[in-house]
Amino acid sequence: MIIEKFPEDIVREGDYVLLVGASEKLRLIVRVEKGKVVSTIRGNVRLDDIIGKELGSKVRTSLGEELTITRPSIEEFMLEKYDRPTQVIYLKDAAYIILKAEIGPGCTVVEAGSGSGFMTTFLALHVQPNGKVISYDVRREFQEVAMRNVKMLGLDKFVEFKIRDVIKEGFDLPDKSVDAVILDMAKPWEVLSEAYRVLKHGRYLVLYLPSILQVDKVLREYRKHGFADPEVVEVLVRKWKPVSEELRPDTWMIAHTGFLVFLRKP
Repeated sequence: MIIEKFPEDIVREGDYVLLVGASEKLRLIVRVEKGKVVSTIRGNVRLDDIIGKELGSKVRTSLGEELTITRPSIEEFMLEKYDRPTQVIYLKDAAYIILKAEIGPGCTVVEAGSGSGFMTTFLALHVQPNGKVISYDVRREFQEVAMRNVKMLGLDKFVEFKIRDVIKEGFDLPDKSVDAVILDMAKPWEVLSEAYRVLKHGRYLVLYLPSILQVDKVLREYRKHGFADPEVVEVLVRKWKPVSEELRPDTWMIAHTGFLVFLRKP
């Protein structure tokens, strides 16, 4: 499991490892299985040769390319291994949400729109070991994907998944019982009253919205439901090519993904 420390940093059968070559293009995450061979652009790797090695050690491909064995990050694992039938919330947005909404160990967080489980994973990672994420979705087929994804990282024990139309039925939770509400849905303004009801005072409702027209609709409605202190944010991240002779911005970047709207319950 990615989030657990490797015992004595030794690779065991069943572990996921990241293999990194000299070229920035040679990076792959593999699950270590006896008798299995994986192909790379620089030759094949026998996974038997990895079992028992320490993290940070090397293994060679059939063409002699040297690869470093290390642990993949949560983000690397999710981007490569998670199924993504829906739009996802990327790290750049998730990190801002978690810090701004003060989500940490012991928090109870509600999300409506399980999607592919990306935000669910980030939330579960931060509320552990004694917090909980309650994830609602109206579509069972999407939530089942989210459940499988989150389980791959062993974080499912911190998540309660529910099939429920929160627009029609609301949240089946007591008043003032949660530390944050995150809505990733088409018409979040129809859930503002319910979000206000279940939030503790001084805590945040966060909306992830792809369209500025949705943002405008929320800004016209939020005061009617008791919220205050609106903040609208767009997070842009531009990476640079990490090569000293070619140090420049990357050609491609993850630019606009969605607008983040924060509303506080006074």
